[in-house]
Amino acid sequence: MKKPLIGLTLDYEIEKTYSKFPWYAIRENYFNSISYMGGIGIGIPHDNNNIKSLIDKLDGLIITGGNFDIDPNIFGVSKIHKSVNLKRNRTNYELAITKSMLKKNKPVLGICGGEQLINVLYKGTLIQHIPDEISFPLEHEQKNPRNEAGHEVEIYKNTKLYSIVSSKKLKVNSAHHQSIKKAGKGLIINAISSDGVIEGIEDPKKNFCIGVQWHPEFFINNGDKKLIKYFIQSC
Repeated sequence: MKKPLIGLTLDYEIEKTYSKFPWYAIRENYFNSISYMGGIGIGIPHDNNNIKSLIDKLDGLIITGGNFDIDPNIFGVSKIHKSVNLKRNRTNYELAITKSMLKKNKPVLGICGGEQLINVLYKGTLIQHIPDEISFPLEHEQKNPRNEAGHEVEIYKNTKLYSIVSSKKLKVNSAHHQSIKKAGKGLIINAISSDGVIEGIEDPKKNFCIGVQWHPEFFINNGDKKLIKYFIQSC
């Protein structure tokens, strides 16, 4: 059987650390988790001119997390919180390629900021900074290592995510200061944390369109492995 080809969106950096010139970035375990489950991951540059040619070749898309936030103007908010870090070219590219992939009903998995991007694509809104809008929030930017659990999430029954992970609760890692405020049109919420922060969404009408706020590529729990495996099989 042909191994599915999975596109991975890249973060974009201008800090003169790896190079004195702008550079793309992605963690190795994104690729490793795909390979472990039988797929082939490739990093894709922010090139809007070649989206059509690219999606003809891709079997699936993962919208990755990263050091960035989505421009609030896109979801109708003019005031930008001081903590927000914008990378407009990345966001515009991810919106365009995700829309094109979903139009062809090809599998899309959004991770952390990728979940937020799916929500904005579906005309949903975001909380710009969780501590400012959630009373007594959990530590969503956990201080312990990212390859350890930070808190627990509840998985809603009668969702695709529940049917995949087969569990009511998952202990997950957490590395975000933003979250979904209002789910986009056509999306349903599939996971939530004890402080009320939305931790997962999905489009039940698509072959596979799921976003989760945590990072399943770390394989912290068995549910993470099941999610990546099911995504690869869908591709």
